[in-house]
Amino acid sequence: MSPRRVTLAEVAKQAGVSPTTASLVLSGRGRELRISQSVEQRVLQAADELQYRPNIVSVGLRTGTSRTIGFVSDTVATSRLAGDMIKGALEAAREQGMMLFIGETEGDAELEQGLLQAMHDRQVDGIVFASMFTRAVKVPAGLTAGPAVLLNAVPKRASALPSVVPDEVEAGRTAARILLDAGHRDGIHLIGAGPRIRDVPPESLAAVERVTGIREVLGQAKVRIASGRVCADWQPEYGYEATRELLEHAQPRALICLNDRIAIGAYQALDDFGCKIPADVSIVSFDDHPIAQWIRPKLTTVALPHYELGRKAVEVLLAEINRDVETVGTTAPQGETYRVAMPVRVRDSVASPGA
Repeated sequence: MSPRRVTLAEVAKQAGVSPTTASLVLSGRGRELRISQSVEQRVLQAADELQYRPNIVSVGLRTGTSRTIGFVSDTVATSRLAGDMIKGALEAAREQGMMLFIGETEGDAELEQGLLQAMHDRQVDGIVFASMFTRAVKVPAGLTAGPAVLLNAVPKRASALPSVVPDEVEAGRTAARILLDAGHRDGIHLIGAGPRIRDVPPESLAAVERVTGIREVLGQAKVRIASGRVCADWQPEYGYEATRELLEHAQPRALICLNDRIAIGAYQALDDFGCKIPADVSIVSFDDHPIAQWIRPKLTTVALPHYELGRKAVEVLLAEINRDVETVGTTAPQGETYRVAMPVRVRDSVASPGA
């Protein structure tokens, strides 16, 4: 049996004030309506002593809000890699006294539509629409009924919805700078995509942006990308096959692998050919998969900031929810894209040429 909820009337009685005065103080409007500081303190002390909690349903009816956020994703909730996105979202919501309702579509369009409708039926104040991998998405009609934010996704067509994504272009720049700073100028090959921007797996936004950043920095340094090999899927076996093919025709000095799973395959292929990392071949990668810290030598990589992405999405959504009412009814602006920095994890897989 749940404990009995303390009522507002009981708080008012203990503080020696009217229920209206108690309500105004607890809603944060005491100073606005010139309620004295001593009265305000008595009400707050009484609420604390009685462990008073506001009735969320009543507050929602009065304010028109439910203090809840919907979080709808494809496979983020069940992924070990991207689970920190939800952790960041949960903590940002909790700090603002909000609850998060989490639903997962598994990529099923019908299930997605039903989940979005269910969120609206429960009168959530806004929705975070998240993707496991950074990609362009067709904005579901169910997101246009209220405040919403795209997380790890951008709209395929012009949309008023804001997007929160990792800064993949800057991550590509960072990976290239790591090799340049180590002294590499020749024999730099890409595994997973490239060398041209259009040489990427289908619908891989991360690949396009990472290669863009890599090409920009190497081009500015007048360093030519020796070759690039597109991997249809960014998994170890594809990285292994691509690196073996490279080693049969060339002696690389450095590899930029488009993610850590590809790098794992590259490690295996290099070992097959008797190449030592980083003495013979340096490797830099992306994502900071947990395995990056376990393989030997430990992998230098540019990390996906899953936790920070989740936090930022909720912060942007709350700003949308609290947007000035004067904007209601005006023409919707083009949604802003918020890029979250991808930090470097410097480990042991990069050295100067011939070190």
